[in-house]
Amino acid sequence: MARECEVCGKGPQVGNTVTLRGKAKYLGGVGTKVTGINRRQFKPNLQRVRVTVRGTNKSMRVCTQCIRSGAITKLIKAVPFKLPGADGTGVKAKKK
Repeated sequence: MARECEVCGKGPQVGNTVTLRGKAKYLGGVGTKVTGINRRQFKPNLQRVRVTVRGTNKSMRVCTQCIRSGAITKLIKAVPFKLPGADGTGVKAKKK
C-alpha cells in the first residue's frame, strides 16, 4: 500500500465520528443525544526520511513513532559542530 509505514506497516484505520447535540446533565441539561454517526479514516503521520539501511542510503516513508523510538537510523549529512575544549583539549581550565 502507498500510505503505510515501511518499518512497522502501520496504515489507515477506520472509525466513526459521532455527532452529539444537547447540554450535558452535569451542566444542568437533560443529556446529550447522538444525532449522527459517520465513517471516517484515521491516517498515520508519515514522513519521507532519508534512512541508512545496511550501509546504503534510501528514502522511506516512516511513521513518526518509528522515528522517535529509534527504529531507524537517519542519514547524517554533516558532522555536528563541536565547541573547542569540549573534549578537554585546546582550552585551559580556570583556577579556583
